[in-house]
Amino acid sequence: MSSALDADTRQTLGETAATGRAMLRSAQKDLQKVFIVFLIGFLGTFYALRLYVWEFLRDITESRMRADVGESFEIIAQTPFDVILLQAKIGLIIGIIVAVPAFLYFARDALRVRGWWPQTPIARWKLVLIGLFAAALFAGGAAYGYAVFFPVMFGFLAGFGFDAGLNPSYSIVLWTEFIVLLTISFGLAAQMPLAITGLSYAEIVPYETFRDKWRYAVLGMFVFGAFFSPPDPFTQIMWAAPLIVLYGLSLYLAKIVVTARRGSEQIDIRGAASRHWNVLAGLVLGGFGLVYAFYEYGGVAAVNGLLEREVSLFSVTIGTSYRLQPAGAALGVAPDVAIGLYGAIASLVLTVAGLAYFVYAELDADVIETNLGDPTEIDLAELDAAGVRAAPPEAFVELDEDEAMAMASQALDADNPEKARAIVDRFDETEAEREAAAEAEEAQEGDLGDRAERAGDSFLDEFTDGEQDTDDIGGYYTDIMFILDSLRSRSFGLVVTFLIAMVGTFMAFYVGGLGVVRENFLSRMPPQLVDEASLEIITLHPVEAVLFIVKVSVLVGVLAVLPMVGYYTWPALKQLGAVRGNQWVVFLWTGSLAAGLFGGLALGYFYIAPAVISYLVADATAARMLITYRVNDFFWLIIFTTAGIGLLADIPILMILLNRAGVPYRAMRRRWREVTIALLTVGALLTPADIMTMFLVTVPLMVAYGVGLVLLFVVTVGGRRDLAPPAEIVS
Repeated sequence: MSSALDADTRQTLGETAATGRAMLRSAQKDLQKVFIVFLIGFLGTFYALRLYVWEFLRDITESRMRADVGESFEIIAQTPFDVILLQAKIGLIIGIIVAVPAFLYFARDALRVRGWWPQTPIARWKLVLIGLFAAALFAGGAAYGYAVFFPVMFGFLAGFGFDAGLNPSYSIVLWTEFIVLLTISFGLAAQMPLAITGLSYAEIVPYETFRDKWRYAVLGMFVFGAFFSPPDPFTQIMWAAPLIVLYGLSLYLAKIVVTARRGSEQIDIRGAASRHWNVLAGLVLGGFGLVYAFYEYGGVAAVNGLLEREVSLFSVTIGTSYRLQPAGAALGVAPDVAIGLYGAIASLVLTVAGLAYFVYAELDADVIETNLGDPTEIDLAELDAAGVRAAPPEAFVELDEDEAMAMASQALDADNPEKARAIVDRFDETEAEREAAAEAEEAQEGDLGDRAERAGDSFLDEFTDGEQDTDDIGGYYTDIMFILDSLRSRSFGLVVTFLIAMVGTFMAFYVGGLGVVRENFLSRMPPQLVDEASLEIITLHPVEAVLFIVKVSVLVGVLAVLPMVGYYTWPALKQLGAVRGNQWVVFLWTGSLAAGLFGGLALGYFYIAPAVISYLVADATAARMLITYRVNDFFWLIIFTTAGIGLLADIPILMILLNRAGVPYRAMRRRWREVTIALLTVGALLTPADIMTMFLVTVPLMVAYGVGLVLLFVVTVGGRRDLAPPAEIVS
């Protein structure tokens, strides 16, 4: 399979492996030191978790919960080894993180040979300054998470689940990993000013790109937050808002350093301070004045009045236990001393902000002054032939062909053919350089895509031997792309329909529907079972209930667009010879499948699901077991035994409809392996993340597929009399 990767990809992998071996050889004599650093990080984290961190994290989680929610909140261990293995896992990760810088330092010789290490020495104070800045940014991001994001988020999500009848019994593993992951993501996100400034200064990514593409950056922050934070709108805003502020700060810092570098100017902080000392002095006095006015004229009482108000959001009440203390109460000092200290901090912040503005403004002024001799403003008509040939290339950049020909004609009219020739030659040279630069940029941007395409083509060739017919992967790929192309012009309508169905379902559950379903369903079980079992539904993860709602909402959105997909792709499928008949038959399909779905759902909801869950509860109660169902397992069981019955009924109906559309019985029987793989994929994506549930979903679906084959065998007399003539592609 080595030929499945193209030459460029194999070369890149080979260079990476060679670099890794060279780094190990270079650091070989110092690996003991690297291991000691790792061991310090590992053991320090292990015992810190044991002695201090668990209680600290619990306090953070409970800090904003309502009193009734806090009384039911608990941290549980699901196995005897949960705590110690989790401590070891986190310690291992922290140990590796702190050991990596030491390893890179000791392997610097190998990196320097390959050009991945600065060739010129860098002053240590600069490295220390960058390191301290990065550490401060990470600490600031983590502090925002602990002080603002985590307390509000835990209070909100725990209250939402509690109001739906779910007890917040968080698994120590899931709960801790969730907090650690979010903390790291906040710390990494806070590195944005350092990353953007460094990339802009090194001209790896131009500052103008960050400035002009800010809309895409904001969208990326929300997408990034969707992976690392709970998928509800409230916490999404709490995630993205500080990142947007950081992005603005990053643009400012990048502008400062890039302008200074391009203008060959040093950042004159001392000069800017001396020229604007009076304004800076006013900011110092303003900082003290604002703090004094805040404490002396009722600022503390006004803020506490706002904090004491409870906010009702989507039927979930969010309160707060934060209160501002009188001046000096938190520090244990006299009020006058505290006001002076707070005033000094406010003055420092205002002064730094003002000084940064003046530095920025003066750099902009320097740029304007240096642009007074802008070469693009040179008037070529005033130059002679020698002047045209000596003019810088920038003078011809904004010149188009018509303007160049007009200037050349004027020179000819003035009996100066040498100047006319010089204008034409210089214009042609500039155009050639511009085209070459554009081609080089396009080639660089397309290099990664070309490598991926060549690798993909080579990979397909391994399976298809260079040929692509309808029976191999290449043929399937070609047909699928043809069908997807037929949906491209309809993509807007499909996306809007999907979003309406998904968001509508999500909000229906979010504003109380989850609790309504739970209460309504339990009311259909024998009352004595519910009372005797003390049936409890718990969440092992802070966002488990919300993630369940998201999965169900996505499933409903997919089901909503399936009829539209069938209608829009019917002409393409018909052109490929996969189906027969008019595309309006899709509406008949939709009605038939909807009838099967809702009929099975009603059967499951009123009879099958209550009987199944009642049996399971009675069995556990007879064995004197404490029944605590996970929200995921309980509600998925309801879905499987209600809507799942409808989906099972739809499979034979769909097979009969496909036979009427031209898919023969023999083709369905022959393609059972592909159907099995497709059903396993659906089960893996839409069910809880465990393999047993995936098989519990897939096996009934395959049984339903077998029932459909039996029905078709009877209806088509063993495939000899299909309900419609077989289509070409599946005959």
